[in-house]
Amino acid sequence: MSIEIKAPTFPESVADGTIATWHKQPGEACSADDLIVDIETDKVVLEVVAPEDGVIADILKGEGETVLSDEVIAHFTAGAAGSAAPATEAVAESTGDADKVGPAARKLIEENGLDASAIPGTGKNGGITKEDVQNFMKNGVPAPAPAAAAPAPAAAAPAAPSVNVAVGERVEKRVPMTRLRATIAKRLVEAQQNAAMLTTYNEVNMKPVMELRKQYKDLFEKTHNGTRLGFMSFFVKAATEALKKFPAVNASIDGNDMVYHGYQDIGVAVSTERGLMVPVLRDTDAMSLADVESTIADFGKRGRDGKLGMDDMQGGTFTITNGGVFGSLMSTPILNPPQTAILGMHKIQERPMAVNGQVEILPMMYLALSYDHRMIDGKEAVQFLVTIKDLLEDPARMLLEV
Repeated sequence: MSIEIKAPTFPESVADGTIATWHKQPGEACSADDLIVDIETDKVVLEVVAPEDGVIADILKGEGETVLSDEVIAHFTAGAAGSAAPATEAVAESTGDADKVGPAARKLIEENGLDASAIPGTGKNGGITKEDVQNFMKNGVPAPAPAAAAPAPAAAAPAAPSVNVAVGERVEKRVPMTRLRATIAKRLVEAQQNAAMLTTYNEVNMKPVMELRKQYKDLFEKTHNGTRLGFMSFFVKAATEALKKFPAVNASIDGNDMVYHGYQDIGVAVSTERGLMVPVLRDTDAMSLADVESTIADFGKRGRDGKLGMDDMQGGTFTITNGGVFGSLMSTPILNPPQTAILGMHKIQERPMAVNGQVEILPMMYLALSYDHRMIDGKEAVQFLVTIKDLLEDPARMLLEV
């Protein structure tokens, strides 16, 4: 039985997508729910899986081609028996060797004019993977083979040759920008061009939060089924309380209208291999510290695995970004339109501070609030940031809501 494989139904905000990677090729055996193709949109990478056991009959849209919502991209034959690997991959065309070359690896080989026979394979039965090609291009050696994998035949894994680059040669590589990266770049430029963006700074003494976390982190983790107590939950809850006091910071601009939101949906920036993504915590006023931490941990895991969906990143009234995890001491975060403000966290660093006429060494963090001056006055921005500082330096205030 022939089945049409279609692109997913895109939401209204997404016009089309791009075929990123075909994980299965015509004639290759597929089990039900096997991943067969990734489709990259402006926001996320969507996965299409096999509807049943069978094989792909033919592919209508190749890698790099644009597809529309619900467009047919391939035909699938249910119940048919297929080969363990696609026939088009079974032979390295340039040499006639029997080494298998995956579709992603073949694409890299063709784009860079490489000789497939010179690339040692670490995949199954000596197959050449994308990582093998990347490592060969980088330093002329294959990626380490998995410990559990059976050793490849000697004929399938020849000794790695030296890199064919003359000493002193200046090498360049041109790689097309992904749709997600291009969209991120476009939005960041638009944010700077269209908003009257300013940034105000302050610093916060993290000692009270650190002592509270140290005292209760083990009990917290035990009580909440392994959820770890981090710093982000304190910032989310502090920002939530501050947003209630300063609704303009929680608002957005829509044309000539100012939209005030009666709820707090806070986006948390997550760095992934595909680029920066901002999944949204919904109704943070109703979330506990444990709810915040477990949701953020889930976002991080799914972001690394490419599993974040469009619903996870839609909306949001305010954003928090943490450059401190990468060692940033100070930065100017860029607005996430149509939001009117974004909070930047930074590295915690011990510094000498004057406290009651005495010098003390305290763990300090710089905070940065970038805001749209069309919507938010400087006074409101400064008071908002001071409110977050006061709540973090006295965490009990968040519990008592004072």
